[in-house]
Amino acid sequence: MPEIDAEAEVNARHSEKMKKIKAARDRMMEGKTEEKGLVIVHTGKGKGKSSSGFGMILRCIAHQMPCAVVQFIKGNWVTGEAQMIQGRFAGECRFFISGEGFTWETQDRERDIAAARNGWEIAKAQILDPEVQFVLLDEINIALRNDYLDIDEVVDFLLHEKPRMTHVCLTGRNARPELIEAADLVTEMTLIKHPFRDGVKAQKGVEF
Repeated sequence: MPEIDAEAEVNARHSEKMKKIKAARDRMMEGKTEEKGLVIVHTGKGKGKSSSGFGMILRCIAHQMPCAVVQFIKGNWVTGEAQMIQGRFAGECRFFISGEGFTWETQDRERDIAAARNGWEIAKAQILDPEVQFVLLDEINIALRNDYLDIDEVVDFLLHEKPRMTHVCLTGRNARPELIEAADLVTEMTLIKHPFRDGVKAQKGVEF
């Protein structure tokens, strides 16, 4: 049957193509043998920076990797991730809230700086703790952008004091160039379309 023969030929070409791709990837992976704790940055105007960070936290919990979250800025929000981790996975993931809310809510720069500094001290302690393998610093980029924290101090700590096998993820818009340069992995979330522009407020389960 001509149609069956044609389909078999397509399948055979596909199989040969996949074999070549696999061989190429196997050769590429032969040189990828190093393991290290990564400095990861999620930034950009698009949605998904914190969501992706908490996705990695769930992976750590699933792999039984002790982890910690230090949440900057969003302190007065009741977020789903905080409720879930504190309520169900407190033994697997430590959760700290240092911020008192968005800066336009607090309207007090000195309080914002004090909260950020407190959060950074907690963050350093968690990163240095040999039991913790992954630390998420949620929205720390906002604190760095507003100069609530010294960017040079943060970068120097990540480069020279962070244990070699500990992963640290830093989220938030407008990541500082110094942090991007120091990081191992940087992802920029690009905003294409958002319902907020059409008057839709933040939705439970999607935004928080």
